Amino acid sequence: MFMLERERIDSTFKKVKGQTANFLTLINLSLGTLALLFMVSGDLKIGFILIFLAGLFDRFDGMVARKLHIESEFGKQLDSLCDLISFGIAPAFLIYQVVLHQFGVPGMIFTVIFIVCGAIRLARFNITEFTGSFVGVPITLAGCLMAAGYLTVDLVPGYLYMFLTFILSVLMISTITIEKR
Repeated sequence: MFMLERERIDSTFKKVKGQTANFLTLINLSLGTLALLFMVSGDLKIGFILIFLAGLFDRFDGMVARKLHIESEFGKQLDSLCDLISFGIAPAFLIYQVVLHQFGVPGMIFTVIFIVCGAIRLARFNITEFTGSFVGVPITLAGCLMAAGYLTVDLVPGYLYMFLTFILSVLMISTITIEKR
């Protein structure tokens, strides 16, 4: 009887351990989604903070997966889907709400370009073998840089945000290599 209980506990522990990184990834997604909801409600500051908190969880999910030896194809795909929300859509929407909206359709187009390039970047990452270097600027970095623009909105002319959005978009789909640290 005791042996059966121990096996069940061991099995449960292995299942929980195996999903730890995915749980952190889903917290990343939840924070990115909450950021969007707060921004829609007009609270851009909370949205900005939540994007950066999502970045912390994105950093930890990969570290945990490697440390616990629980990396999986499912986890890789899930991480990319969540990253598109937290570091593609949420930062683009933040900058659109705070400054790009004033440019009308061109502001919308630059917002969409950022999100599309982020999706391309993630899809390319998912189908290539990782060699220790990223090809193109990771969406997490691009999204956090985009979101950081929120802090300078009163200091920088609005049209420069279209330039920033375009440059970050191009860098994500570029062939520039960045060594992973």
